[in-house]
Amino acid sequence: MTAPTLGVIGAGVIGSSVAHAAAAAGYAVVLVDTDPAALDAARAAIRRHERLAALLGGTGRRQLDVRPTTDLSDVADAGFVVENTTESEQGKRELYPLLDKVLAPDVTIAANTSAVPIASLAQCLTDPGRVVGAHFMNPVDRIDMVEVVCAPSTSDKALADVDGLLGRMGKRSVVVNDAPGFVINRILMPVVNLAAAVVADGVATPSQVDDLFKGCLGHTSGPLRTADLIGVDTVVRTLEVLHEHYGTDEFATHAHLRRMVDEGRTGAKSGQGFYSYDGN
Repeated sequence: MTAPTLGVIGAGVIGSSVAHAAAAAGYAVVLVDTDPAALDAARAAIRRHERLAALLGGTGRRQLDVRPTTDLSDVADAGFVVENTTESEQGKRELYPLLDKVLAPDVTIAANTSAVPIASLAQCLTDPGRVVGAHFMNPVDRIDMVEVVCAPSTSDKALADVDGLLGRMGKRSVVVNDAPGFVINRILMPVVNLAAAVVADGVATPSQVDDLFKGCLGHTSGPLRTADLIGVDTVVRTLEVLHEHYGTDEFATHAHLRRMVDEGRTGAKSGQGFYSYDGN
């Protein structure tokens, strides 16, 4: 039986993680990015994901079907698309009309966005019903819950399609209604913002903040370790989207986060964020 084809748009940290998890679930993945360097980095990241999966699972490495490309038209035959481009509402809104032209009219597009409202993206298509939110958490292959976002226009077919994708990938989901930041990031981003303020004010170190969240609240990861995993630059972009939509102080990015991005301390992917990471 021929493997179903999944288009993955955006080869950054989360996009490469989605591509790996989908390929491991048996999809033939077409991974698209306009930047050849990002595709090279994604190839290396997918190899690392697979080495880790082999170690954890005690099995040999598999031959995964992931085809990197810079040509968006290469997803024309995909039966489903997951969009993971940089957290920019304008950039995403420019992409969706292009997807509308390339894809067959019945293909569902899952927007893997941190904060951009799904309705804003759906408006860019001839059929807004084909867009649904699928907020994957990083690392995708190790987190089995996905925040699925239903816009007012999202069709029953789109919801069924994303449910089928997640089921094949072995993931559970919670379906929520559309709003900027949805549930996770509307709550998490102000927490990260305030945690950065606590560190900047000298009240506690990053490890002390995270230890308190883990020890007192039972979290498996504290907010600052989580920020490093997400990417501090992505945290800043997400806060900017939320502040643009809500305009309230809790979403005004703390200067410490901006300074970290300016210094290149964007988290695990750069080797330095709130913590240092060996081997990067």
